[in-house]
Amino acid sequence: MAGHDVATRVQVYLTDPRVIAALNREARTANIPLSQAAGRVISKGLARSLPADPEDRLLQLDRALRDHMRSTARDVQIIQELLIEVARAFFLRLPDAVTDQDPVARAAVDRRIEKLLDDTAARLIAGSRSQRQQVQNEPRSFQPASE
Repeated sequence: MAGHDVATRVQVYLTDPRVIAALNREARTANIPLSQAAGRVISKGLARSLPADPEDRLLQLDRALRDHMRSTARDVQIIQELLIEVARAFFLRLPDAVTDQDPVARAAVDRRIEKLLDDTAARLIAGSRSQRQQVQNEPRSFQPASE
């Protein structure tokens, strides 16, 4: 208490190991006796305007990461289902041909797919670099990135 120093003795029995560990951690962090740490924690709890607690920030970060992982998993599942639908539509409209089994034709298709993947990866890498440079050098605009 700020105005006066009145010491009141209170005896409390703690049975929750998490509370005991947190109280010991608070005492170690502040380099104060356990009883003073308990009084400090009680006054913080009663004040209702708690300063930023690192554990609470970690808990919020953990929850945010868990939510992000859930939404990312959902997005990936949607993308996979869309890809399957595109492949289904593609194969329904593409007739089978004798050349489908030709090793030369298959090798040419494989080479084209590899080139497509390489070009896509190069664009992604170049795009991330140009975006980082754009953010560093100038304010963002709504214009498409120049190639």
